[in-house]
Amino acid sequence: MPVKIRLQRHGKKGKPFYWIVAADARAKRDGRFLEKLGTYNPNVNPASIDLNIDGAVKWLQNGAQPTDTARAILSYKGALLKNHLAGGVRKGALTEEQAEEKFQAWVSEKEGAVTAKKDAVAKAKADEKAKALEAEKEVNAKREAEAAQAEAEANAEEVAAEAQEAEATTEASNEEE
Repeated sequence: MPVKIRLQRHGKKGKPFYWIVAADARAKRDGRFLEKLGTYNPNVNPASIDLNIDGAVKWLQNGAQPTDTARAILSYKGALLKNHLAGGVRKGALTEEQAEEKFQAWVSEKEGAVTAKKDAVAKAKADEKAKALEAEKEVNAKREAEAAQAEAEANAEEVAAEAQEAEATTEASNEEE
């Protein structure tokens, strides 16, 4: 029975959420599976991946073939590296401790890169928010200046109208005399 490690779609329309599963290659995409290995949520930045690395390595050692996307996810989380290191231990090129040490060093490096990306995304969001706030303040200041100018013009017109009215009344009183 050929086994594939692949994604099984869940979630609603336009908001996909995937289970990473080991399934018979002949089974439907969202059908029966042998074991759930993890989850993948592409809706967040960076994408959230929860993977049982030991389970994935077990299936890879038993001959399961990952699909292209599943291979990328397994590589990103280090399951393919751990499988490679386990092959080196079986052949005698490494000891179990050396393989585990290399894997942990890779994991810590990867976590640093992911944390840096999350920080960069958060900083970009904060910069964008600050830029929008600055633009909004600029627009509000411009509006206030226009309103003050319009009010000053209205006051000037009122003063001019009152002056004309006063002039007209003085002329009328002068004519009466």
